[in-house]
Formats: sequence, structure tokens, C-alpha cells
Amino acid sequence: MLDILGRMKKVKQMRQLFDEIPEERRSVVVTNRMFAVLLNRYAGAHKVQEAIDMFYRRKDYGFELDLVGFQILLMSICRYKHVEEAEALFLQKKDEFPHVIKSWNIILNGWCVKGSLRDATRIWNEIIASKLRPDLITYGTYINVLTKNGRTGAAVKLFNSMREKGTNPDVAICNCIIDHLCFKKKIPEALEIFGEMNDQHCQADVATYNTLIKHLCKIRRMEKVYELLDEMEAKGCTPNNRTYSYILKMAEKPKDVITLMQRMEESGCKPDSDTYNLLLNLFVNWEYEKGVQQVWEEMEGSGSGPDQRSFTIMVHGLHSQGKLDEALQYYNTMQSRGMIPEPRTKILVKAMYMKKDMPRGASGIGLETSRVFALRGAHVIIAARNTEAASEARKTIVETNPTAHIDVLKLA
Repeated sequence: MLDILGRMKKVKQMRQLFDEIPEERRSVVVTNRMFAVLLNRYAGAHKVQEAIDMFYRRKDYGFELDLVGFQILLMSICRYKHVEEAEALFLQKKDEFPHVIKSWNIILNGWCVKGSLRDATRIWNEIIASKLRPDLITYGTYINVLTKNGRTGAAVKLFNSMREKGTNPDVAICNCIIDHLCFKKKIPEALEIFGEMNDQHCQADVATYNTLIKHLCKIRRMEKVYELLDEMEAKGCTPNNRTYSYILKMAEKPKDVITLMQRMEESGCKPDSDTYNLLLNLFVNWEYEKGVQQVWEEMEGSGSGPDQRSFTIMVHGLHSQGKLDEALQYYNTMQSRGMIPEPRTKILVKAMYMKKDMPRGASGIGLETSRVFALRGAHVIIAARNTEAASEARKTIVETNPTAHIDVLKLA
């Protein structure tokens, strides 16, 4: 109940309920967990001083003002971006609560989450100056903020330095560096770190492989991609849907997709709705009707779809192929199933209806010409026998260009 009131930001009622706990039941009801909830909810309501006061009330309920409780207080305050207040409290209470590395990590992480590289660097320098030994969390937190701020050189230098000082990076830190190097298109350097992970007894996980496969696919180094895929399976690191999706996006013909899907099935990885929609998009673009039908049937059979995205792919894909009647049929089915079309799909469908029913001046090239002239500030007159259709064309243009000056003229 206290947590629910806190989440609703009703901290006054939360405190009242806490104070009303009978004294004879306090030893049973009030726990460390309850104090942690109270501290977190006060901080979440941005009532930092009340959170601090509640921490010191622990002794009234028979709990020690210990270091663990103090660290929970610091984490709660930092979590809701009050890092400056948390740091001030941390420094102020240094005689009461010793400055151990975990407490420093909380403050460091607070500044990193808040996005202040300058303050994070200041805390890092203070940790080094304090003669405390940074642990994996310290290194991981600071390397993460360096990469997020584009400080590639500094991040790699620190990564190498931690190994030289006897702290082997874990897979999370390696993944952070590899992902950043790949993002900066420094794939050879990323592959070098990947190769060193085994030497450091740091086993690559599926996230490591996915990062490399994703960026290698972008530069179409497919031979290396399949080499990594083979390595994953050989080492018992099962590829997931994301792994196969990156590779599927590079497929150039239906045969490539079929071969990869067979491999996916053999590995025990079942397609999800994202995979099915990716396949659907590929087959629609290739105009491979057999593949489209098969994917659609598999989606329905597995319960993974078709969803709103599936219908959107079909509507837009069939429109691009000039199959307006089929596209509109999928659109109507989507609406009949209670799915809400995207705004772009609604505009496209409106244009399709206009193209089917309107005279030339109000659809096709005529509509596009009118739209362009209106966009450039011209006074446009749409002359048509079907003024209702022409008015719809005018409405469509005005929806995207409210300042358009367009009149409709009825032809005899």
C-alpha cells in the first residue's frame, strides 16, 4: 500500500499510513525493504530532504544507520536526477559513512545517467586520487559515458588500461566498446577486441555477435557474417530473431530467404511477428506471391499475426505495384478487424480512391501538379466536371499545405 501511494505521488498519505502502524506491530511490519520503498518514493516525488529525514528515522524503529541503508538512500536520490544533492550528502557524511568504492560508483553512475560527462570525469578523477581501486562497475560506468559522448579514443585507452592494471573487462564492457567502435565504422578494431575476449576468458554472448553481424551486414561482408554465425552455433551461443533479421535484410532473392529460414528452424529459433513482417516486406517488394501467401498463412497459424504492420506492408506494397483493388481490399480488412491505420496509409488510401474515381485534373499527374504549384505559392484552379471529386482533391492538398490557395471550377 505504501508503494502504491508513493507511485501515485501521494506522499502525505503514504507518510500518514506509515506513522499509523501500531507500535506493538512495528517490529513485525516495518522492514528494511519498507524503508527502501519509502526512500525511493520520496525521491521520486522530488522530496529529497524528506527522504533523508526518513533514513534517519530508521533508528526509531530499531534499525542501524548502516552503510547499506545509506547507499540505498544515495541510489534513490540519484535515480531521480538529484545527483548534486546526493553528492553533497555523500561528502558531508564521510565521517559517518566511509567512502567505499560502491558509494563512489553510485555517484559516478548518477552523473552518467544525467548525461554530464564533465561531472562524471570529475568524480572519476576523485576516485583515482582517493587511492581506491576502481572495480568493474566503475570502469564499465565511465567507459559507457565516454562512448555515449563520442570519446572513442579515451574509452579505448581506459579499456586497455584496466587490463594492464589487472582488471579484466567483463562481457558488458567489451560489448560497449565493440558496439561503439562499430558505430564509428572502426570494425577492424572491434573485431580485434572480439578476438581478444577468449584470451581474457571473457565469453562473447549473443549481443556481442549481433552487434558485429549487424554492422558487417551494413558493409555487405557476408562471408564474415556467416563465419560468425557458424562460430555462434559451434560455441553453443544460440542466434536469436535479431541475429537472423540482420542477415535477412541483406537477402537478394527468395532462395536466400528460404535457406536462411531453414537454418533458423534447425537452430530452434522460432520466427516472431517482427520476423514475419520482415519476410512479408521482402516478398512483396520482390512480387513473390507464393512467398507472401505462405508467410501470411504461417502468421495466422502461429498466432503471430497478421497485425497492423502486416496490413500496412500489403497496402503500400500493392499500391506501388499498381494493384489498387487488392490494396484497398487489405485496407478494408484491416479496418474490419479493428486495427487503426497509420496516417500515411489513410492519405495513400484516399489518394487511391481519388485515382479510381476522379477525372484527370483531380488525380494522378493533375493532382500532383496542383500540389506542387500550390506548394510554391501559386493560385491553383482545379477545373473538373465532377466537382465533388475535385473538392476532395483540394481537401487532400490543403491537409498537407494549409496555406494553399486552391479553387474548384465546374466544367460544363
